[in-house]
Amino acid sequence: MIGRDRELRTVGTALARTRNGQGGAVFIAGDAGVGKSRLLASISESAYAAGMSLMRGRASTIGPTAPFRPLTEAILYLLRADRIDPAALGPYGPILGRVVPGWGDPASGRDGESLVVLAEAMLQLTALTGRDRGCLLTLDDLHNADAETLAVLEYLVDNVDSQPTLVVGGIRDRDSTAYTLARTAAQRGRCTLIELDPLNADELRGMAAACLDVPAERVRADVMALLWAGSTGNPFMAEEMLRVMVDDEVIVRDGDTWALAVGADNATLGLVGPLAGRVANVGPRTREVLSAAATFGTRFPLAVIQLATGLSDQVLLSLLQDDLASRLVTIDEQTADWYAFHHQLSRDAVLAQLDRAEQARLAGKVADAVDTVYPDHPGEWCEVAARLRLDAGDRVAAGELFAEAGRRALAIGAATSAVSLLERAWELLAEAPPSRAEALEQLVLALAEAGQVERALTEISTLDQVSGLPPRRRANLHTRLAWAAAVAGRVDEAMRQVEVARELLGADAPAEDLAPIDVVAAHLALDQTGGDRFPDAERMARQAATVAETVPLPVVACQAWQLLGAIVRHREPDEATRCLERANSLAVRHGLPIWEIHALIRLGNDDALRTADTTRLEQARDKAGEVGAVTARYQAESSIALHTILRGEYATARTITDEVLASTARLKLLETTRYVALLRAVLAGHEGNRDAMTTALGVFEHWGGNLALHAPRVHGLAGAFCALLDEDRDLAQDELARAVSGADSGSSVYYLSGRHGLDVLLRVLSAKAGWPEYEAVAADPASTLRWDRQFTSFAHAVLLGRSGRGAEAAGAMDDALALAEPFEMSRHLGLRLVAEAALADGWGDAAGWLRTAEGYFHRRDVRAVSASCRALLRKAGAKVPQHRTGADAIPAVLRSAGVTVREFEVLGLLVGRLGNQEIAARLHLSPRTVERHVGNLMTKTGLPNRIALGEFAAELVADPADPA
Repeated sequence: MIGRDRELRTVGTALARTRNGQGGAVFIAGDAGVGKSRLLASISESAYAAGMSLMRGRASTIGPTAPFRPLTEAILYLLRADRIDPAALGPYGPILGRVVPGWGDPASGRDGESLVVLAEAMLQLTALTGRDRGCLLTLDDLHNADAETLAVLEYLVDNVDSQPTLVVGGIRDRDSTAYTLARTAAQRGRCTLIELDPLNADELRGMAAACLDVPAERVRADVMALLWAGSTGNPFMAEEMLRVMVDDEVIVRDGDTWALAVGADNATLGLVGPLAGRVANVGPRTREVLSAAATFGTRFPLAVIQLATGLSDQVLLSLLQDDLASRLVTIDEQTADWYAFHHQLSRDAVLAQLDRAEQARLAGKVADAVDTVYPDHPGEWCEVAARLRLDAGDRVAAGELFAEAGRRALAIGAATSAVSLLERAWELLAEAPPSRAEALEQLVLALAEAGQVERALTEISTLDQVSGLPPRRRANLHTRLAWAAAVAGRVDEAMRQVEVARELLGADAPAEDLAPIDVVAAHLALDQTGGDRFPDAERMARQAATVAETVPLPVVACQAWQLLGAIVRHREPDEATRCLERANSLAVRHGLPIWEIHALIRLGNDDALRTADTTRLEQARDKAGEVGAVTARYQAESSIALHTILRGEYATARTITDEVLASTARLKLLETTRYVALLRAVLAGHEGNRDAMTTALGVFEHWGGNLALHAPRVHGLAGAFCALLDEDRDLAQDELARAVSGADSGSSVYYLSGRHGLDVLLRVLSAKAGWPEYEAVAADPASTLRWDRQFTSFAHAVLLGRSGRGAEAAGAMDDALALAEPFEMSRHLGLRLVAEAALADGWGDAAGWLRTAEGYFHRRDVRAVSASCRALLRKAGAKVPQHRTGADAIPAVLRSAGVTVREFEVLGLLVGRLGNQEIAARLHLSPRTVERHVGNLMTKTGLPNRIALGEFAAELVADPADPA
């Protein structure tokens, strides 16, 4: 490409970086004909030659672009060359079903409609196809792109730098949203913006020489002066001028030199617009065909143009393929039975020959043809027909078509495009009040879905003033807007919309009309202050659930039952489970996968808290992946992470939370991001890492988390355990008091505050609680969760031991350890806490419990607890474990018995029936020392002699797995 060396070097460097895993974005902006599309084609050729994966798309050139059209085209281009299994994209495969035919439909819900989630799906796709080779995604004519495509593009630009993907876009109109996006991204350092200028004089000479097939110095100066005057360096116009000048013999070849063939006075004839001249020279029937085609767009279908002009197939094709017409149009390479103008400038030249009346006449004829060929206006044809009707001067017909296009855009989640289309419909339908009111109704919904709640509130006021919609539809609109306001955090405005909806329905409204309002109102009640909000929320939710099941309104019923499960969980876990089972059953019966998944997540949390079984959570996670419910999948994974923390599997929990947090933060899924940040604080607390816990809580606040609202988690599940692992019992009790206070204040319905578990144990240990307090908690239905029961069972054992009932206390301790079996850290913490009380009250195997706890916390490098266990062992006069090199190899059963490293080495040699002399020689010890070690081993293991020790050691060698 002549004159584009610098631009090609810039993109070549970007391609090389992309193949090495460092992606980026490049935008190429310039006027029509300056060579953007050629440069993009050259970049694609370079990427193909380098073995990169290619994705190519462009915005529509036949009118308003249907949502996501450039993305669909780019993915389909990829799929023609590569086989991509949607399952390899996990939950993002179904999400791409919005833009890829045959990839399934994402489940209805905010995930399936979220542009951010769709953008992340595109990012995941480019990463998958570009793995080990790089991916080039080119999108041309972005000045025509829809708002949704540009939103996805902006996300890609901001996040593609760590992917093997290069995004390259072409933009013509510098007043377009696409150009603003590119310029702003370049200012942020997120992309490179190439402003493609016309060729300078030397470059133009080189191009002319290449076209004329002579050396540059053989193109005479007068030829170049004429060419420069007519093209001003625009490559497309220069090529067109050269063709005209050669065809019309304005310039002639004299050997190996090109020169003017006419005198200076007549040379200006060559300056007449070459494209306009070509149009003027075609015959009347050809001009009619070209005019109809230009009225349609840069690309045009033969079937529509044939019907609009009334010509036969044979005549139409003969006219399009004659010498003059073929210099303006050609067969479209993308779509069968379509033609295209060589360039937008060619189309502009045809339209310039038409006056306004002629354009309106042709637009009407072409619109009639579109109605005939595509009677239901599928896909982008609705917008094409709307634009043609508007060009024909039929404002009402155009407005109704724009309104229908807006409804369709909203139905597929393209809310921003829907807003734009419905705004045009509202303007055009001034003379059709009923249609205008319906368009405004849809506009309010689109604004709410697009997050423009303020504008939606303004427009709904207009609707209330001008609309002839019945009260029931208006009430439904206010209810949906109330939910949008609640999601946006505008609780007061949401409450006001609920009240307006109730007023519209009146006091005698049917229960089925009130049920959707009650569900929203119940959700809003939980965000209010005051002790009576939970009863109010529960009352409304129960009422809505009962009515919604009767009507039926399955979505409302699922919402209501799941909300009830959350409301009653802290006081009646069994009732909460029944509510969730009801919601799950309804979702399955009515085919509502998103609501089924949310119910499974809550039921899975139930299972995990009652039995430590995460099977149902894993099912929810997998099902969410199958239907493209990305948010629900991350919620399920977050819940799995919580229970992984409770089980003491910290490395696994860290991996899950790191992966989920990175994705949800990028997707701006604020609720899940805050929750995972809080889980990281819990994880740090359970590892005894106070600095990491403080940092994680800072991240939680950074994402808008409210520490007071989440006091039960912050203090009861994170802070209290961190304090215990610091051996600061007073701080732990203070943290628990704050957690319980937060739950009592009604700021949270969280059920792991410690009230029914750890708090009871610590108060019993400190003698601040006794049998009455224990029995009150044990009888509370809310204390049935296994996580809590382990602590109340430890407390039970302490109380029995304190009462002098040692044998019962030991039995209760066995029960407590059985309950605590899944929870490794809390089980060992319980051993440490109860052992101290057992030593004081003289019951149980306190020394054994302390050795077990000490070994665990030593391995976890929780030094404060390990040191306390050792101190208590010394105080009890028991053998204190030594942590010399090799201690980790000692099986837990021997460590707990106090077997030392040296004793374990002696035990290992007993397998071969070696005598004391032989063992002493191998270990460089005296025979007397070996004899002492053998005696200690028999005492600590309870075995009678050396033979029994040797057999026991042989079993350890045969099965060396450490049960710890």
